[in-house]
Order: sequence, then C-alpha cells, then structure tokens
Amino acid sequence: MHQEHSDTAHFEEAAVQFIPVAPDRLILKFSGNWVAGGNLPDDDEALQDLVRTKPPPRIAFATEDLGSWDSGFLVFLARIVDLCNGSGTPVDLSGLPEGVRKLLDLASPDKQRTGVTREKSSPGFLVRVADATLDLFHGFQEMLAFIGDATLSFLKLLRGKAEFRRSDLSQALQETGAQALPIVSLISLLVGMILAFVAAIQLKLFGVQIYVADVVGIGVVRVMGAIMTGIIMAGRTGAAFAAQLGMMQVNEEIDALESLGIPPMDFLVLPRMLALMLMMPMLCIYSDLMGILGGMIVGVGMLDLGVAEYYYQTLKAVTLTYFWIGLFHSFVFGILVALAGCLRGLQCERNAAAVGFAATSAVVTGIVSIVVATAVITLLCQVLGI
Repeated sequence: MHQEHSDTAHFEEAAVQFIPVAPDRLILKFSGNWVAGGNLPDDDEALQDLVRTKPPPRIAFATEDLGSWDSGFLVFLARIVDLCNGSGTPVDLSGLPEGVRKLLDLASPDKQRTGVTREKSSPGFLVRVADATLDLFHGFQEMLAFIGDATLSFLKLLRGKAEFRRSDLSQALQETGAQALPIVSLISLLVGMILAFVAAIQLKLFGVQIYVADVVGIGVVRVMGAIMTGIIMAGRTGAAFAAQLGMMQVNEEIDALESLGIPPMDFLVLPRMLALMLMMPMLCIYSDLMGILGGMIVGVGMLDLGVAEYYYQTLKAVTLTYFWIGLFHSFVFGILVALAGCLRGLQCERNAAAVGFAATSAVVTGIVSIVVATAVITLLCQVLGI
C-alpha cells in the first residue's frame, strides 16, 4: 500500500469537491483517507456533466488535505482520466502526489505491451507472399548448409576422425533395423496383395493370371518395396530422430556438447545417418520378400495358381538389374530420411510445442524427399535405358 500524509490536516472520511476557479478551469480537491474497502464517493455523473460542457474546462487536482491512499484512489483517478481523455477534456496531473503520477503513467495504454491492449493489423497479401518467399529461401539455405556439414562429417568418418560413440551407432542400428521389422512386414505384405488384386482384375480378362507374378515381382522389387520402406521409416524413425534431437535442443544438451568442444554433427547426426544407410537396403530386401509373398497369397488362394508355378514365373520376371535399382532407391531414401529427421530436430525451438512441430515437419520433409528422389531416379533409369 502506498500512503501520503498531509502536513496540515487528516480526515477520516474520503471526499472530493469540485471547485471552479475560472470559467475554463476546474479543480478536484481530495480529502480524507482513500483506501479500498472504505466508503469512497462516486461523483462520475457530476464529472460527466462538467466535461460535456463546451468548451470543456481544464481539470486539475488538489491533494493538500489527502490522507492515506491505496489502489482505491488510483482506480477513481483512472476513471476520471479515461473520461476526460474520451471527451477531449485537458487534464493537469501536476497537483497529484509523485507516486500517484508514476502509477497512473504506468497504467496508461502507451505503456502497455504491444499486442496486449491493441489489436494487431493483419499484413497484406504481398507482405505475406514476401515473408513466405524469404522463409523458403532461408530454409533452403539452412538445408544446403546442413547437407554440407553432414558430408564433411562423413568424410571425417572415412579418415577415422569422426567423434561419436560406437554404442550410439549400435542402438541406432537396432532401432532402425530389428524394431522396424513388424510394421515393414505388415505394410509390405498388404501392398503385395493389393498389387496382385489390381493386376488380376485386368489379366483375368485375357486369361493370363500367371502374369500377376510378373507385375507384383517387378513392381515390388524395382521400386514399391523401397518406397514403402522409405515412407514407413520416415513416419517412424525420421519423426523419432526429430523428437530426440528436439528435446535435446529444449534441454540445452546440444549447447552443452558444443561447450565441451564436441561437434553435434559427428556425435548426434552421423550415427543416425549411418544406421539408416546400412539398414534401409536390408529392410528393402525384406520388404521385397514380403511383397512377393503377399502377391503369392492372392495368386495361389484366389487365382488358382500353383506355388511352384508362381515362384518360377517370379524368377523369370525379376532380374538383378531390378534388384540393384531397388537397393539404390533404398540407400538414397535412408540418407534422405536421416537428414530430414536430424535437420528438423536441430532446427527445433526451445518449447514443447516446437518438438511436435519438428517431428511433423520431419515426416513431411522425408516423404516429399522420397517422392522427388523416386521421380529423379526413375527418369535417369529411363534415359539410361535401364
């Protein structure tokens, strides 16, 4: 509580008097103890009548007889000041105690934080387009810089100078390999069955159901097995990488590594990138086998094909060229998923909501990268006649 004591008099009951000292000047004289919870006067109606006069009088204050005061006095003064400002009535605060003037100044709208008491104006269309373009450009620059740092870190590994723990690599291999087998098995099996169903609809028209094995085998081994594995790993492992590194960013663990002289690119990104580079081709081979098995289930169970017949037809259709193309797809997808997850994790801001956004962004970036890379590789294979 703030208190000001008069040297001349002390009044127990709060009161305010309206004293006209000139045709264009009005003094509000306060007396007594103005404390919250007390019997404070309410003369808003009289003041409103005065400020409506034309021209409005200049309002001043006299506090020689003012006793104790607290927030009740400030609230009463704030109402007066707001009323006068709204009607254009000039107000002279020089007669108030210094503490009161400072508190009223702090409570004025000009001292409030931007955006709390004022509405934000929405930017125009061209401003939004410019902001989006600049954000895209800066994001592209950060991505190129991150890819460059990852490349340098990989070259350090080849020279035997990379700083990371072998246990981290082993754990990443387990997370991206064995633990991913159940979901890869389910999705690949179902994709193989779906391809067989789609092919059978048309091939049955010509009585050549046996070529379902060709469609499933070539489609899965050449591209679909790698794509499905890449998308699964983008949603499962890429998001996990982003969340892990994002939480480390929130907890300032990455800053601690840099303070100790340990490069985060070597210690955090390189083991994860190596794990996906090594495990993605193996998962792709497993996905190919499960996709072919799914096609065989449909061919044998619904198209009256023999197991041996389907098996040998698949062997004739699928060549090593298709097999190596699929492995190359998966190798590239592994690098892209690892880079997307680690990039978004290191870009994470330091709050809980940003971790979720980083994980979502990692999945979107990984899947888009996989689709773009598939289109580029397919075009190159077409140009080279593979």
